[in-house]
Amino acid sequence: MADLAWTSRGRTRRSTRTMRVTVSAVVVAAVALAVLVVPPLVQLDQQAVDLSMKLRPPSAAHPFGTDDVGRDLLLRCVYGLRVSLLVGLVAAFVATLIGTAVGAAAAAFGGWTDRLLMRLVDTFSSVPHLLLGIFVVAVFRPGVWPVIVSVALTHWLSTARIVRSEVLSLRSRPYIDAAISGGATRWRVTVRHLLPGVLPQAGLAAVLMVPHAMWHESALSFLGLGLPTHQASLGNLVQSARGSLLAGDWWPTLFPGLFLIVPTLAVAGLAGAWRERINPRRRSELML
Repeated sequence: MADLAWTSRGRTRRSTRTMRVTVSAVVVAAVALAVLVVPPLVQLDQQAVDLSMKLRPPSAAHPFGTDDVGRDLLLRCVYGLRVSLLVGLVAAFVATLIGTAVGAAAAAFGGWTDRLLMRLVDTFSSVPHLLLGIFVVAVFRPGVWPVIVSVALTHWLSTARIVRSEVLSLRSRPYIDAAISGGATRWRVTVRHLLPGVLPQAGLAAVLMVPHAMWHESALSFLGLGLPTHQASLGNLVQSARGSLLAGDWWPTLFPGLFLIVPTLAVAGLAGAWRERINPRRRSELML
């Protein structure tokens, strides 16, 4: 009887995990389809104003309602999601490259190189990400690329630590000792054996970094330091809706917030499945 209950519990957990992954994949696919298909088909005038349609509630003509200057909120949410997703993807890719290079170099070469690079990581970590990002963005004019640079330069630290830890673990493997005994240089061992071994962990870190970078961009735009105020981004939409929320108009804040939260949860669901796949021991522990 106990074995039957144990088996049933394991099946229930597997079914729940499968459903979570399926729902997350559907949401991610819908987001990708929306940002790729809608903007080319429906053009948006970023500076259009129609005060006669100001703050209309959700209706058949405007499913998400209109904003404080009469623009369709659904279309602006899609355009804002496209910008935020672009920032997240590019910044996560650049940050992963930087973090992987720093972490791999620190662990592979060791000695003073490791100490110097890790002290550099500790120095950057001592400064809050948002504060450092504000400083980087303040150097440039408002736009997409300054935000990408800001997010990328403040989000490679965790990847560097993860890659360093993985490389240190791989260095103790027998095949690494065999390669070194065979006369392979440190560079060759790093490129041929160590880096391929850390790519799954680095890829997982990059995936998890995408929603984090989207939130970071939204925070900068909400503070007025990211994209120009007329350009649709999720942070700008939430920032411009503050006055409307205080007046009782809930939709200009709710829908941009959902466009930010739902993709974040979907990516987290897929990343969790990926983590369980590349770490079978953790997956077996979760099954208990």
